[in-house]
Amino acid sequence: MTEINTAAETAAPHRYTAAMAADIEARWQDVWDAEGTYEAPNPSGDLAGDPEVAARPKKFIMDMFPYPSGAGLHVGHPLGYIATDVFARHARMTGHNVLHTLGFDAFGLPAEQYAVQTGTHPRVSTEANMENMKVQLRRLGLGHDKRRSFATIDPEYYKWTQWIFVQIYNSWYDTDAAKARPIAELIEQFENGTREIPGTTRAWSELSAAERTEVLGEYRLAYASEAPVNWCPGLGTVLANEEVTADGRSERGNFPVFKSKLRQWNMRITAYADRLLDDLDGLDWPEAIKLQQRNWIGRSEGARVDFQVGDTGAITVFTTRQDTLFGATYMVLAPEHDLIEKIVPAAWPEGTHDVWTGGHATPAEAVDAYRKQAASKSDVERQADAKEKTGVFTGAYATNPVSGERVPVFIADYVLMGYGTGAIMAVPAHDSRDFAFARAFELPMRCVVEPSDDRGTDPATWDDAFASYEAKLVNSANDEISLDGLGVVDAKAKITAWLADRGIGEGTVNFRLRDWLFSRQRYWGEPFPIVYDEDGVAHALPESMLPLELPEVEDYSPRTFDPEDADTRPETPLSRNEDWVNVTLDLGDGPKKYRRETNTMPNWAGSCWYELRYLDPHNDQKLVDPAVEQYWMGPREGMPTGGVDLYVGGAEHAVLHLLYARFWSKILFDLGHVSSAEPFHKLYNQGMIQAFVYRDARGIAVPAAEVEERDGAYWYEGEKVSRVLGKMGKSLKNAVTPDEICVEYGADTLRLYEMAMGPLDVSRPWDTRAVVGQYRLLQRLWRNIVDEATGEATVVDTTPDDDTLRALHKAIDGVAQDMAGMRFNTAIAKITELNNHLTKTGGAISRPVAEQLVLLVAPLAPHIAEELWRRLGHTDSVVHQDFPVADPAYVVDESVTCVVQIKGKVKARLEVSPSITDADLEALALADPHVVAALGGAEIRKVIVRAPKLVNIVA
Repeated sequence: MTEINTAAETAAPHRYTAAMAADIEARWQDVWDAEGTYEAPNPSGDLAGDPEVAARPKKFIMDMFPYPSGAGLHVGHPLGYIATDVFARHARMTGHNVLHTLGFDAFGLPAEQYAVQTGTHPRVSTEANMENMKVQLRRLGLGHDKRRSFATIDPEYYKWTQWIFVQIYNSWYDTDAAKARPIAELIEQFENGTREIPGTTRAWSELSAAERTEVLGEYRLAYASEAPVNWCPGLGTVLANEEVTADGRSERGNFPVFKSKLRQWNMRITAYADRLLDDLDGLDWPEAIKLQQRNWIGRSEGARVDFQVGDTGAITVFTTRQDTLFGATYMVLAPEHDLIEKIVPAAWPEGTHDVWTGGHATPAEAVDAYRKQAASKSDVERQADAKEKTGVFTGAYATNPVSGERVPVFIADYVLMGYGTGAIMAVPAHDSRDFAFARAFELPMRCVVEPSDDRGTDPATWDDAFASYEAKLVNSANDEISLDGLGVVDAKAKITAWLADRGIGEGTVNFRLRDWLFSRQRYWGEPFPIVYDEDGVAHALPESMLPLELPEVEDYSPRTFDPEDADTRPETPLSRNEDWVNVTLDLGDGPKKYRRETNTMPNWAGSCWYELRYLDPHNDQKLVDPAVEQYWMGPREGMPTGGVDLYVGGAEHAVLHLLYARFWSKILFDLGHVSSAEPFHKLYNQGMIQAFVYRDARGIAVPAAEVEERDGAYWYEGEKVSRVLGKMGKSLKNAVTPDEICVEYGADTLRLYEMAMGPLDVSRPWDTRAVVGQYRLLQRLWRNIVDEATGEATVVDTTPDDDTLRALHKAIDGVAQDMAGMRFNTAIAKITELNNHLTKTGGAISRPVAEQLVLLVAPLAPHIAEELWRRLGHTDSVVHQDFPVADPAYVVDESVTCVVQIKGKVKARLEVSPSITDADLEALALADPHVVAALGGAEIRKVIVRAPKLVNIVA
């Protein structure tokens, strides 16, 4: 075989091979870098370029932030990067000023855990991973503006992440203006008396610094508070909800996770719930993603109702069924509810049922034991439809505000602090969960919505609750109001007005969305630009003190504890660096001693605003130059809230990253720092490249490359193994690196194969054996233009024939439409069809046709396109050439096939002009000999004509 290959290379030394592809690709990548081919000029600032170029219509194209993993890339990772590169290249060739670049989301837990295991500083391992990833990405020929690249771990970058945090901290949401405003304006209102200070009648000047801090904390968009969090002693840190599995364990390490109250930083994203919902309508996003955001925000209309608990205050509930208030026979609080300690009596009230106490001697013991039990469950577990309902009586009673009845107050884990007020009025006759709980604890049930079936109105005889929005209200009256006979809508309105008149309730809107927990007990994250004075009052650092850089520490790990000990508390790595934590600073009123915040920001922080840094990456005076931001992201026709023109990434970020980024964008917009109220106008979710996973009898993954297929079964080292389609990854031993494919076939082949595998938004299986198909396409393309013996172009300066012109312009028309619609697989199919046509014609290709073909290929396979363009005699780059434009005269077929049917059966096929009229087509069909013979003189009742493709005759 070696001798054959050597002979072939001798006979055709300029044949397109993997070795030639590697040489071409490396050479052109060097040229692009040296000439700054992909540098996009700004209209102003230090990246300003040719004003004529900046005057072109712009396209800002982005990929979701990659994390620089130590494992490097496998072939599934670059799918989206190649797609955006193809789209960006086409945009350049259609006259756009294109901004396309890529940075690194480099803070996060993986690098920190590696540091804990090895002692290697997270920056060292992260930067090494980034360098490796840059090499891999460069090899793919991605047209990124490298001047604009950065990593979130760069102090020059996270200076502005900290600065944004300070802006958020120093802001409040004015519900009257429906926007964020500087906190100084709120303080001014408190000082001049135009706004009442909640909770006190004293003047602002009479409050201490600590009291003022507490008041402002109820308004600030970034605030610290005691809040229920996911505490993982085994990792020594608080976890976000997305980092906890459905069975209540940590995603990393599989440790138990407990609900615990800790003082944490939060972002008041709930203030923006309505705007986050409303502005979805103007975004060009997949409907499935919009729906996920709407469900996550979870807007619902209902009422807040107060249930008085003796002299200790009131329990406020939110309900969407205030019409059923007369049927509330008990209440349930979430185990974390703040009011529990205040209402629990010293002893069980007389007549307390045994089943209510959980076997405990006092209410305090029962509540404490149940809280510990509930803390060991995740929210998902607590909300699951478990057969056995658990809970315990608090020993307290509340008063139903409409019936006047005393109703017992329980705590139960099926009620969460994360929804509503963390308390519910239980109407067991009309809610399945309440029904099951009432049955388990022998609680009364009252029917207040008349069943439409024959079950009757005694819930004691029912198998389950009756829930309906169509039925009438019954048993719902007191001396002042009656809802009997009303429908649900009318009953809701009437009872809500009655509650409001008496000051014990009001109509309101509630959201499922909770404020964003923003603290992490980790080292490898952005330090908070916050210090505390000796009275514990928080102060934001001024811009002149930013960035606040991470200090060096000897131990990167947070302190871990017994995984089963829920009563422990975090000890962060930063808290052990006394010299960094305790500082003397002059914040404008002389040198004073302060203590730094020792939590760090979550890994989401840096990705909340990175699109803005791409615009103006070297600006050390402003977050972004306003003119630059307006040019690239400002509102315009069809984009009322502005944003990135195209954002491509996985659907797994539907809620968290996308919602957080939208939230930050709106705050910056409100404060006047940006003109775009939304970060990403158009979102496109690419599918996933999957691979077969092979497992042995133990369920252990075995190397996919070493598995043999015999007689429909799969074997590894003589043992039969199973096969299933799944993710690609190093741990699954089925990863294929882009480097391997580049060595064997070249980067252009890899690019073509990934784009040709199927629709971009659909997941598809990787098949290394199929890559060769695109390799052969490039080889045929090369042979059609280059003499393999001499390396010279073989094109001729002649006019192509009409068949070739039709094939060319149909391809141009189809590829242009496919490029705009990101249908790259069908664009490649059309290019292949054109190339095959040219191959079949034989002989030298006309120069105009060859040049147009190279330009069609250029966005998809840029290296070979550059090389062919140069060999065709051009000295300028193919990157900024005009994309071919189809001649309509050649796009329209000279003739089309018309099918003639009689009683639904085809009797003739006619070749007709595409512009033929209905009347002419009918006459032609009726005169056709085959049609005449088929009719046999039968009477024609009706002729249906759909020119130019169908005639249907009813006889």
